[in-house]
Amino acid sequence: MVRFLLGVVTGILIFMLFIYFGGGKIVKMVGEGLTETGKKMEHLEGVIKKERDEVGKDIKKKILKEEKEVPKKGQ
Repeated sequence: MVRFLLGVVTGILIFMLFIYFGGGKIVKMVGEGLTETGKKMEHLEGVIKKERDEVGKDIKKKILKEEKEVPKKGQ
């Protein structure tokens, strides 16, 4: 119980210091950086999905081609 209360008091103290030393400016700067990073990540996700789809199609083509080339045992 004592540890819990000590944690709560410490959290409140850290929050007060954050606000006192201009936390809003820091949050704004971090937010702008995260927005740019998010845009870059969306672009990379699109590229990765496109490549994944192309590779999947190529693999399916190769598998189907190999199945057609396998001769039947009866002939």
